[in-house]
Amino acid sequence: MGFKMGIVGLPNVGKSTLFNALTRTAAAQAANFPFCTIEPNVGEVNVPDARLDTLARIAGSASIIPTRMTFVDIAGLVKGASKGEGLGNQFLANIREVDAIAHVLRCFEDGDVTHVEGRVDPVADAEVIETELMLADLESIEKRRAGLVRKLKGGDKEAAQQERLLAAAQAVLEDGQPARVVDVSDEDRKAWKGLQLLTTKPILYVCNVDEGSAASGNAFSAQVEAMAAEQGAASVVISARIEEEISQLDAEEAEMFLDEMGLAEAGLDRLIRAGYELLHLETYFTVGPKEARAWTIPTGTPAPKAAGVIHGDFEKGFIRAETIAYDDFVACNGEQGAKEAGKMRAEGKAYVVKDGDVLHFLFNT
Repeated sequence: MGFKMGIVGLPNVGKSTLFNALTRTAAAQAANFPFCTIEPNVGEVNVPDARLDTLARIAGSASIIPTRMTFVDIAGLVKGASKGEGLGNQFLANIREVDAIAHVLRCFEDGDVTHVEGRVDPVADAEVIETELMLADLESIEKRRAGLVRKLKGGDKEAAQQERLLAAAQAVLEDGQPARVVDVSDEDRKAWKGLQLLTTKPILYVCNVDEGSAASGNAFSAQVEAMAAEQGAASVVISARIEEEISQLDAEEAEMFLDEMGLAEAGLDRLIRAGYELLHLETYFTVGPKEARAWTIPTGTPAPKAAGVIHGDFEKGFIRAETIAYDDFVACNGEQGAKEAGKMRAEGKAYVVKDGDVLHFLFNT
């Protein structure tokens, strides 16, 4: 299981350049005019994880299969999108389909790249997008609440739950806050997710800086980091131009280039790690002579559900999970060494899978 992250932002902030870099393609047309991306481009990328390479080397795996992550390059929103401005309705519909939003903000000066508002102010840009999403949610809530009236009169329990949640969302939105600030109980979580409100999506602010600011950020990105901290949101600094250059290099050349730029890792790695934290995801591994493979699950997933990510039959017929912690697998030089050292555990249905676990599932067919 990967996850789907929508790349959004005002026109000409570097969304398509970042998308091209992330997916190593030129599928998104990066052009210096608004709405050059109308239909959303979708690209899948491998999630880099050095642990997978280590496990494959120890086990002598013939192939390595990383887990994957989907990026959706959504066309640039503008002020008035909630009312259909700039093909806004189509863009807002695309946002509904993603798990999280990577909000790209322009944090660089460049007279050759037009800004749709005629200035560089990433915090103001963020507010434009958030306002449009909030207005779209309010319009959606008002329509849905009106449509529930008849069911409520008939005593429909599901309708009553929806009405209660919609009213809570409307109250915070009218107070100028996104719906994600609503405190939702475990009992209501499924119904809340089903509302598909735009402002419930977790947000990662992506500060697109100039090449010289990629290592430490700049005054613009500092403003965004402060805003994100105030909201309890996440932020990451990336130079889309550097990422695009790196995407054209082989592994050795990319490492040399990063060293020259004073960067410890590629922006993609930081972006994915921030995305995992944002959505509370983690990785477990299956390792053998044929392949070493990474699988993504939500944090707190019990072993049978983790097995179901591989195949539904694994979950239905789950017996137990033979489990080795990543550090133990490495320290003991593989599965056999871990067994001999007493580091392989037999875990049952109640076991909650940990990040980095190396698992082998036993199940009834």
